[in-house]
Amino acid sequence: MKKPTASTRRDFLSTSGKAGIAAGLSLTILPSLVKANSPSNLSDINVPETPYTQQPLPYAYNALEPVIDAMTMEIHYSKHAATYAKNLAEAAAAEKVDTGSVKLEQLLGSVSKYSAKMRNNAGGHYNHELFWKCMRAPQEGAKPAGKLVSAIEKDFSSFDAFKTQFTDAGKNRFGSGWAWLIATPGKKLVVASTPNQDNPLMDVAEVKGIPLLGLDVWEHAYYLKYQNRRPDYINAWWNVVNWDYIQSRFDAL
Repeated sequence: MKKPTASTRRDFLSTSGKAGIAAGLSLTILPSLVKANSPSNLSDINVPETPYTQQPLPYAYNALEPVIDAMTMEIHYSKHAATYAKNLAEAAAAEKVDTGSVKLEQLLGSVSKYSAKMRNNAGGHYNHELFWKCMRAPQEGAKPAGKLVSAIEKDFSSFDAFKTQFTDAGKNRFGSGWAWLIATPGKKLVVASTPNQDNPLMDVAEVKGIPLLGLDVWEHAYYLKYQNRRPDYINAWWNVVNWDYIQSRFDAL
């Protein structure tokens, strides 16, 4: 076997050194560059935080009339939504969740690791806290503006096409559930629907993303006024959508 010369040893050390540097880059810098330029999971997008406790309703019970009547709002907020918040607190205590350090959005992102009680009530609480903020006093014909409407027109071809797709997602949700406008990890806007109190932040969701706009299509959200006429409820609901708030969520991404 030929003994390596000083020159070949230098070449080997130089080559292996460069390879080591390249390997180091692949383990540190390169993934961060890929992550920065190509979001691949929900942690790559800013998610507005939601407290674990029920927050005050941002308007009076009758503020959304005639679209949503005062009695429905009072029962919905003070009974249904309050129960989700109460049960979430119980589940968090029982399952030893440190709510001071684990964000609700993080918990939802790994909700499959928790109990059915946690899934149902963490989802129910999060969904309702968003739902209240997505509405304001009726304003017929209101629509988004700025970057949000541009993104909607880009991803759905038109605002009317988006409304039709979103309305269909709510009307066609079998049983109870929600319709959503979400931003996917790639920051594309899509419409999705989830059953019961699931939402697109959950690791069990078929379509994952950051909820921008959510519509409750459980019967308790509309039955007193609309009975079984869910399509009438959804068509009227467009007049109370708080596009300023939806815009702020979109701008925060």
